[in-house]
Amino acid sequence: MTDFTAVHDRLRDIILRNRGDLAVTRDGPGGVAVEVPGLEGQPWGYVAGTRVGKAYVSYYLMPVYASPELAAGLSPELRKRMQGKACFNFTKVDDALFTELEDLTARGVTGFRALAEAAAGRRR
Repeated sequence: MTDFTAVHDRLRDIILRNRGDLAVTRDGPGGVAVEVPGLEGQPWGYVAGTRVGKAYVSYYLMPVYASPELAAGLSPELRKRMQGKACFNFTKVDDALFTELEDLTARGVTGFRALAEAAAGRRR
């Protein structure tokens, strides 16, 4: 089994640097998850996370699914890492792709937070 510690650590750092007031609902060797905080401290919705698998580390970024225009500007190299609509898989640290992913995460989390706040306002 390959050791993906360095890959996961870098991807985890991207999420945590860009999480703002998002709640960390899981953080351990198997992955990290951040969610929009909801009422009474209960998480409202999954935003981003990682999962360490046997063959790669997955990076989930739900804003890409919720706002497809975010994915429209992806480089061909990052797009090749996509699995499904909101997941990117990595087997090694790639500084250029991780820089692009950080920018995508920053833009996505900001937009997702605005959508969540608007939805919360409609529920009241």
